[in-house]
Amino acid sequence: MTKFSNKIINGNSLEILKKIPEKTFDLIFADPPYNLQIGEKLKRPDDTKVNGVNDKWDQFSNFRHYDDFSKKWLKECKRILKDNGSIWVIGTYHNIFRIGYHIQNLNYWILNDVIWKKNNPMPNFKGTRFTNAHETLIWASKNKKSKYTFNYQSLKCLNDDLQMRSDWTFPICSGKERLKKNGKKIHSTQKPEALLHRIILATTNKGDNIFDPFLGTGTTAVVAKKLGRNYFGIEKDKKYFKAASNRIKNTKIINDNFLDTIENNKSKPRIPFGSLVELGLLKPGTSLFDAKKKVNAKIMADGSIKYKEAEGSIHKVAAKIMGTDSYNGWTYWHYDLNGSTVLIDSLRQKFISEKQI
Repeated sequence: MTKFSNKIINGNSLEILKKIPEKTFDLIFADPPYNLQIGEKLKRPDDTKVNGVNDKWDQFSNFRHYDDFSKKWLKECKRILKDNGSIWVIGTYHNIFRIGYHIQNLNYWILNDVIWKKNNPMPNFKGTRFTNAHETLIWASKNKKSKYTFNYQSLKCLNDDLQMRSDWTFPICSGKERLKKNGKKIHSTQKPEALLHRIILATTNKGDNIFDPFLGTGTTAVVAKKLGRNYFGIEKDKKYFKAASNRIKNTKIINDNFLDTIENNKSKPRIPFGSLVELGLLKPGTSLFDAKKKVNAKIMADGSIKYKEAEGSIHKVAAKIMGTDSYNGWTYWHYDLNGSTVLIDSLRQKFISEKQI
């Protein structure tokens, strides 16, 4: 893996992709040419020129040419993606629907389409269409059965404890982050680091391998490096490649102590309270109490607990005491361990870590 880890290559993606071994990467982020089909020079109402995307790398002779190109790189990306890996592809209305068509034909499994809403988009100067204020991302797993990574709890934390939605608002790349030379943009479609931060945090874990087949000025690699992931990228344009190399070299990884993410609840082993009773870790008749020891319940042989007239699971009885519809009994009930008051969840976690359950 070292040959394709924490390196970038100046070359043609379609050629280099074929040299990468199967099932190498956990995540692929692709920002391919959009095939914008700009047939004439754009001007503002005051007759000044608009610096749109008219680079050679974005020019294709026709839709068939673009489709052939798209199918080739998508096919190779699927080959080098791990079985439980996933891919993100970003585009606009010019190309994203064609890309989505090929993704489905290649038997990727589309998980979401995400709208990147730009809060500072370029206006429609002619006033003949709606202002194009968003781009679309397709997130897909290698196949329908892939056990892809999705750090749901981390995203919820990013979003003030609300589920992360599929419409994201970020500004376009600007200010100090925008790479320039002699006052001009080095790359016309440089993506903001904030966008890649969310994608990489959401769908990879520390130490995972990330690949970008159209690296541009290196945003994917830079954010991957910051977040403690391994990166590999390919960029054909020498000017972009040089800018990316310098940018990556000057990027520092975030302190490893701050790279851990919250464990998803669904990834935690489900341990019924009754299992602790069955295994003799907590015996029938043992008292359970709240943190202040004002409530005292008894454990029954079937793993239920009884407090006054209330009986049922640790969760049901705790909810009744607290006057709510539901409550996490693992964080409510305590037991006595050699004179110390111990949360029952600590007993569960102890045996999970020791793999006794």
